[in-house]
Amino acid sequence: MKITGGRVFDLEHGFVERDVCFDGALLTPDSRDRETYDASGCWIIPGLTDVHFHGCRGADLSDGDPEGLQSIAEYELSRGVTQICPAGMTLLEERLLKVCRTAAAHKREGRSGADLVGINLEGPFLSYAKRGAQNGDWLHRPDAAMLRRLMGAAEGLVKLVSVAPEEPGAMEFIRAVCEDVNVAVAHTTAEYDTALEAFRSGAREVTHLFNAMPGFTHRAPGVVGAALDSPWTRVELICDGIHIHPSMVRAAFKLFGADRVVLISDTMRAAGMTDGKYDLGGQEVTVKGPLATLADGTIAGSVTDLMACMKTAVSFGIPLADAVRAAAVNPAQVIGIFDRVGSLEPGKRANVVVLDQDLVVEAVFFKGERVG
Repeated sequence: MKITGGRVFDLEHGFVERDVCFDGALLTPDSRDRETYDASGCWIIPGLTDVHFHGCRGADLSDGDPEGLQSIAEYELSRGVTQICPAGMTLLEERLLKVCRTAAAHKREGRSGADLVGINLEGPFLSYAKRGAQNGDWLHRPDAAMLRRLMGAAEGLVKLVSVAPEEPGAMEFIRAVCEDVNVAVAHTTAEYDTALEAFRSGAREVTHLFNAMPGFTHRAPGVVGAALDSPWTRVELICDGIHIHPSMVRAAFKLFGADRVVLISDTMRAAGMTDGKYDLGGQEVTVKGPLATLADGTIAGSVTDLMACMKTAVSFGIPLADAVRAAAVNPAQVIGIFDRVGSLEPGKRANVVVLDQDLVVEAVFFKGERVG
């Protein structure tokens, strides 16, 4: 297959005019296949990787349901998200073990849909005061032994774990597990010094920057300032037009640079569904348009998939090349899969998305086969 006529995402130059070729599942310098796809006037980008979302199309990772996870993978692939690392909510250990085992079985069976490349354990090691939509009754102090039990059940799929660094034992937890999993600071009341200690202890990411943490002010820079002063960290950013004001999205890209921002969707099971009542981590959520809230008005995740979030970032003034980097390159690097996906160099997997001039998905190629 040869995709011709489009503007292709390039790591060094943004977008360039060249062909994208593949024979079988891998990208190649040229193609022996005579089949071509005319992408004139279109943008050609790598398949995206979402490292933080909970579910879609009525299903949630936290259900621990094999068919639900299959539905999630298929929907995400249809949206040009070719790699998924869904997030669990704050649940009791028994339920989290079921979630991990279900994911491990899905991976072993090689089921269809987007590649399940990891699990993100957003809970339960979080702050009650900043629990957001997490169930406060099921929060747990940072516990390395518990995490390792979950990692074992997931058969190596746990790639991210969140922690509130002010919680008792959090620093010891970070130091104990940071060599085996990417630790993110999240749902926290931590001030600058505590957050900085967490990053120096081995935390490497911030879960949904600005949300569920103290504000970024001139005398109390908090987690945001500590992350800014820790150049080895990356920051997740929900860009659904609800969680963060457009000005703050632009500010985050200017402060951290496109190399350090990881676009995420944080979608819940209502993504791809109609307005109504839904469950998130055992709590009822009301969805109306793009807004999902708990009964007390707390924003409870997103209903906007990652491709749509990337498009929203561009509408806020983020250059398309920077938005693609934040949605394809950086998340793949965060969870250690950039050697095989996330850009369009020969030798990498032929996961390719064609977008029209309005950034609407026109075609999705997955492992060299057109799937949408």
